Amino acid sequence: MIDDPFASTLERMFARLRAQRLWRRREPRSSPQAPSIQIQGETLLSFASNDYLGLAADPRLVEAWCEGARRYGVGAGASHLLGGHTQAHHELEEALAVFVGTPRALIFSTGYMANLALVTVLCPRHGTVFEDRRNHASLIDAVTLAQARRRRYRDTADLRRVLAGTGPGGIVASDGVFSMDGDTADVAPLLAAAQAHGAGLLIDDAHAFGVVGPGGRGSAAAHGISHHPALVQMGTLGKAFGVFGAFVAGSADVIEALIQRARPYIYTTAMPPAMAVCAQAGLAIAAAEEYRRAALRERIREFRAGAAALGLRVLPSSTAIQPVILGDAAYALSASAALRRHGLHVPAIRPPTVASGTARLRITLTAAHTRDDVERLLGALAALPPDSA
Repeated sequence: MIDDPFASTLERMFARLRAQRLWRRREPRSSPQAPSIQIQGETLLSFASNDYLGLAADPRLVEAWCEGARRYGVGAGASHLLGGHTQAHHELEEALAVFVGTPRALIFSTGYMANLALVTVLCPRHGTVFEDRRNHASLIDAVTLAQARRRRYRDTADLRRVLAGTGPGGIVASDGVFSMDGDTADVAPLLAAAQAHGAGLLIDDAHAFGVVGPGGRGSAAAHGISHHPALVQMGTLGKAFGVFGAFVAGSADVIEALIQRARPYIYTTAMPPAMAVCAQAGLAIAAAEEYRRAALRERIREFRAGAAALGLRVLPSSTAIQPVILGDAAYALSASAALRRHGLHVPAIRPPTVASGTARLRITLTAAHTRDDVERLLGALAALPPDSA
């Protein structure tokens, strides 16, 4: 009898990952999310957070969570359809629909679950999903789970070519802000191309809601689009809004279809109602406090100007995600370690998350960073040792 039937397979996997310098590890943080964090006894200036507006530790959200817990307790106790759906969930969905400008919205526990739900419900088996090559893993996995045909494209012009060679219908799926490159999708041309083909458009706006477009209303709003029946938008609540969860915003029919048929919605416990109370507070603050977006834009401008002066290879991004391309995975790891010695937390991103030869430092800026923080980061980047590869 074999005591551990998994051991040999896993040992080979682990050896391969270590040999390729792709081993990942977690480091427990012992402080609230903020520019200055505590990791294993070290005080570090962090440029690794998606807390783009600096709301994750805002006292008003802490109090909203406490008030929600006092009213509803800490757990939903059931799925949405079996008694777990509370007035707090209902009010959050209504507020999200108003924020985005759509007839309805539906909350999920995570963006991953929301994307799985959308693709499996809106794209029948053997239907076609036209995917940007850089889409988030959740969209890629959703197409596999839906047993749909995948057609990849590089940009809008390439999408039109791919569409021309395929039968009508399907879904065009794209990130609004690409999570590893930081650039933005051309939503209006994508929507026009999808419409001309009789297809719908799904935008994953996880890294856009709260920070992109007028009032932080997302990538579609940045293109002058509020609601369109062919457009479905997915957003997360754990980034710019500072809390946890996700949502889909779209037509009444799309939302109803998800309630009726989406397995990731039907067969899971509802988000804690206290979190829904907290998320609604985060949404209200993010919508009202424009100075946070202004501060973030200024930090982005300062960083890009400094990076250009240093001759760093920074991708053309106008968002909070500012990738510095280093190429080799081993060099990216050593650069991250060197920044750590300067008291900076800037993780290296390596394949398979990004393409081979494009390992990078993924710098994320927030409204809570200061000009001095950015200058400190630029000074440390200037002192990085050259690639010895």
